[in-house]
Amino acid sequence: MFEHQLFLNAVLSGLLLGGFYASVSVGLTLSFGQLNIVNIAHPAFVILGSYTAYMANSGLGLDPIVSGTLFMPVFFAGGVVFYRVYHVCFEARGDDPLRGLAFFFGVMFVIEVLLIISYGVDYRMVEAAYIGETVGHGAITLPLRMVAPFLAALILTFGIQLFLSKTFTGRAIMAVAQDQIAVQLMGINPTHIKQIAFGIAIMTASLAGALLIVIGPVEPSMGRQYIGRVFAIAVLGGMGSIPGTLVAALILGVAESLTATFYGPSWAPAVAFGLLLGALALRPQGLFGR
Repeated sequence: MFEHQLFLNAVLSGLLLGGFYASVSVGLTLSFGQLNIVNIAHPAFVILGSYTAYMANSGLGLDPIVSGTLFMPVFFAGGVVFYRVYHVCFEARGDDPLRGLAFFFGVMFVIEVLLIISYGVDYRMVEAAYIGETVGHGAITLPLRMVAPFLAALILTFGIQLFLSKTFTGRAIMAVAQDQIAVQLMGINPTHIKQIAFGIAIMTASLAGALLIVIGPVEPSMGRQYIGRVFAIAVLGGMGSIPGTLVAALILGVAESLTATFYGPSWAPAVAFGLLLGALALRPQGLFGR
């Protein structure tokens, strides 16, 4: 009986964790899967979103999830600027994509160093009414600090999917990913569409960072822990597939939770890379890939 309850709690905790992973990964799915831009700095933007939520919470008393939502337009504008720099320096000149990868490595370390200079290496946390509270029935208990980010992540993921499938700009983003020349023949500027898509990708980091600091304290270098996870989710779900990203994130969350519960937390980080290797070997196109 005890093992059954332990297993059920581990699965539910994994689903909640997977929802958060989806919020972190959906931006990379857009930039990597749709635009073919290997933005390895994406987790660093997530950490920047965490510190933005921390500043708004400690200085103005704003709920971190609310502040993460309010700052999304600012992150969108920043993403547009970063894409313009990337496009002028690399895409427009037809440079090797590996040089673009080096650019994003540099961006990642610059963000990390700026946060260390500004806030030090101490962990930072936020305050909210639901942090520390739990919901559940009987032996099943779920912390609200995980439930609230899970619900917010689902809204974010479904919102991005609706935007891509139901709006002209969203369909243009998917068209650019499939055939850029055909899009140009239709009178659409691919560069303009791609900068919007990259802005949206970075915009999601604002909310994902707020969800991260709700789940637990953060420090500047924490983004490195998510690099392997987000790329594993993007590949496992199918390059560019938002529904696939959600499903893959839930699978990874449950797998990590079960591993940590029954085999120890030290084994959990290896799960992401194990799933990535398995996906590349058995189904390289991913779960929802074509």
